[in-house]
Amino acid sequence: MSKILVVGPSWVGDTVLAQPLIMRLRAASANTQVDVLAPPWTVALLQRMPEVGEVIENPFKHGELKVFARRRLGMDLRARRYDAAIILPNSLKSALPPFFASIPVRTGYRGEMRLGLLNDVRNLDERRLPTLAERFAALAQPPGTLLHRPLPRPHLRTDPSNRARVLKSQGLTLERPIAAFCPGAEYGAAKRWPTEHYARLAERLLQAGLQVWLIGSPNDAAIGADIAAGVRGPGVTNLCGRTSLADAIDLLSAATVVVSNDSGLMHVAAALDRPLVALYGSSSPGYTPPLSQDASILSLQLPCSPCFKRECPLGHLRCLHDLDPEQVWQEIVRRNIAGAGINASPSAC
Repeated sequence: MSKILVVGPSWVGDTVLAQPLIMRLRAASANTQVDVLAPPWTVALLQRMPEVGEVIENPFKHGELKVFARRRLGMDLRARRYDAAIILPNSLKSALPPFFASIPVRTGYRGEMRLGLLNDVRNLDERRLPTLAERFAALAQPPGTLLHRPLPRPHLRTDPSNRARVLKSQGLTLERPIAAFCPGAEYGAAKRWPTEHYARLAERLLQAGLQVWLIGSPNDAAIGADIAAGVRGPGVTNLCGRTSLADAIDLLSAATVVVSNDSGLMHVAAALDRPLVALYGSSSPGYTPPLSQDASILSLQLPCSPCFKRECPLGHLRCLHDLDPEQVWQEIVRRNIAGAGINASPSAC
C-alpha cells in the first residue's frame, strides 16, 4: 500500500477546497492511503471526507515556529513510513515535519525559503491555475502536466443521528423550510455582509414561511445576536457559538437555502449540495468560488475589489454595504430555491 501525507491548510474553507486533491490521490490507486496533518479546528471537517484515511492533529497555533517541537512531530511521523507528502501551505514551518520525518518525496509550491525542505518543488502558474482548488489539485499530478479538468466536487458525509441529537438539544424542528445564514468570516470584517442587511432578508424569508437559523463559531455570537435583535418578530434562532463544526455540518445539511459570506461555512454548504447564495466583498469568486452547481454568486465587482484586505482600506465597505438585501431576495425568488410556494409579494426588504 502507498501512503501519502497531506499537510492541510489552516482555514476551514481552504480545507474543503483541498478535497478534490485528496479525491484525485485516492482515485489514482485503490491501494493508496491518504492521511492529513491538520490543525484541531479542521479535524471534524476532514473526518467527514470519505477519502481521508487518518487525521493527525497538528498542535501548532498560527504563526508558531517551534522548530524543536516540529522536529519531534516529524520523528513521530517517521514511524508511519509515508511514501510521499504534499504540503499545501506555502510556509517554511509547514514543510518542517515532513522533512524531519524523512518522507522520500516532499511536494509543494516554491515559497518562503523552503527549497531545502522540499525535493519536488513546483512553480505556480497563476494564469493556468486561477483557483485555489485547482492549485491544490495540480499537486496530485506529475510536474509540468496540464491539470485534468473538471475537478471532482467536494462532498461531505453527514450524520443523521447527530443531527437529530442537535435538533433536540437546541429545540429545533424541521416542520418549516429552513433558511440558514452564515454571517461570520474569520478572515475579517471586509468579508462580512452587514448585520442589518441579514436582518432585513430574514424578515422577508420569515414572511414567506421559512424559519431562519444563524450558524457560526463563538467568534460570530455577537454578530448573530445583532442580526436576531434587528429582526421584527419571532422566528430567528441564533446558533452562533452554540454548536461544534460537526454539528454545524449536520444542521446545514437540513437547510432549504443557505445565504453566506465567503467563509468556511460557505464552502461547507457547497460541499453538502445545499442551494446557496454566496456574497463576495473583498475576496474574489474567481479565486475561491463555491464548488457547487447549486450556488449563486453575488458580487458587485467594484473597481476597488477584490482587495483581499481584512478591513476596508477605503473605510466605506461599499462592496458589501451596496449589495442590497433585495438583490439577495430576488436571487432566491429567481431560482425558486426556497420552495415552490414562496410568496414573492411581501413588501421590499
